[in-house]
Amino acid sequence: MAQASIQTVQEYWDARPCNIRHSAKPVGTREYFDEVEKRKYFVEPHIPRFAEFARWSGKRVLEVGCGIGTDTISFARAGALVTAVDLSGNSLALASSRAQLFGLAERIRFLQADAENLAASVPREDYDLVYSFGVIHHTPHPGKAVESIRQYMSPQSELRLMIYAANSWKAAMIDAGFDQPEAQSGCPIAHTYAPDEARELLAGLEILDMRQDHIFPYVIEKYVRHEYELQPWFKCMPVEMFRALERRFGWHQLIRARLS
Repeated sequence: MAQASIQTVQEYWDARPCNIRHSAKPVGTREYFDEVEKRKYFVEPHIPRFAEFARWSGKRVLEVGCGIGTDTISFARAGALVTAVDLSGNSLALASSRAQLFGLAERIRFLQADAENLAASVPREDYDLVYSFGVIHHTPHPGKAVESIRQYMSPQSELRLMIYAANSWKAAMIDAGFDQPEAQSGCPIAHTYAPDEARELLAGLEILDMRQDHIFPYVIEKYVRHEYELQPWFKCMPVEMFRALERRFGWHQLIRARLS
């Protein structure tokens, strides 16, 4: 099967930016963005733990794939100076208006860029943190994205990266026909990685930590109505057992790395 093009990927995310339906409030309002943020971190509480937004106060952060800017705003609100890039112009437009609305525009520079070729759009400089959460597995050649990211790192920089895990509950459900990679259907590219494949992808970088997290436990039909009812098989499971399952079979492979 032919690999989807960058243009196809861009058109997909332009048509429906990631998390845009996390709120039913009027898109672009303060109430809308507040609800988007609340829901994102409620459903994915591991994100703030992984990003450690406050740790980067006064530091320079490059976010590769900012979407509509939820993490971008969290970094800037915590005191970071952020360069946020995305392939989707529609996502960037929302993220930029969000920064203006919350009075953070002076702390964030938004640029449209292809993760595989950041140098074409992003001035070359070193960052304290390069952060890319759930992005490069959607590009045709993730290895090129990693090489592109390396150009913005010094020996003092850290990369925090989330890619989809092949050895996961979600991947098993997708393979069995019970699920799909994204909330909207038709995602053109969604690579997954076993741990050895992730290490190969990041060859030349020193991996500081790699772990899995996040199993989506809610009944989809109710979740889309902003109702949070656990699936029956998770509802009867003790929290400690569910967390153990996430650590072993989570969809999100969370990686911290630096130049070796």
